[in-house]
Amino acid sequence: MLALMRTTVPRNDGTDRCRLGLAAELRAGRFLERRGLKVLARNFSCRAGELDLVCIEGPILVIVEVRRRSSRAFGGALASVTAAKRRRIRIAAAVYLGARPGLGRMPVRFDVIGIDAPRGAPGELVWIRDAF
Repeated sequence: MLALMRTTVPRNDGTDRCRLGLAAELRAGRFLERRGLKVLARNFSCRAGELDLVCIEGPILVIVEVRRRSSRAFGGALASVTAAKRRRIRIAAAVYLGARPGLGRMPVRFDVIGIDAPRGAPGELVWIRDAF
């Protein structure tokens, strides 16, 4: 099981989309740290999916999905966290916790940070605690 897990450096293939996504995740991490959360991991990846941020807030482990959209035409960043995406996040979280027994005893909360921003603008950051 450990062979399937890895914490990765976000893939940056040089596209605008990758750069914007990485910048959104870094911004979200700084935002959460300023509010007292401790970031344990970034971009944990396994076959089931990826966890953007894994944090601790007091006695709670917080799994954070970061979504950025340049347009709200299809509902925006928050609306892009579909049922299928939530399922993949839960499975990836189970894999992450399975390899870390100490963390597995903590209560877990799933948050979403959405950033709707036209290209070149910082945009509005919205944090939804206990989103699913």
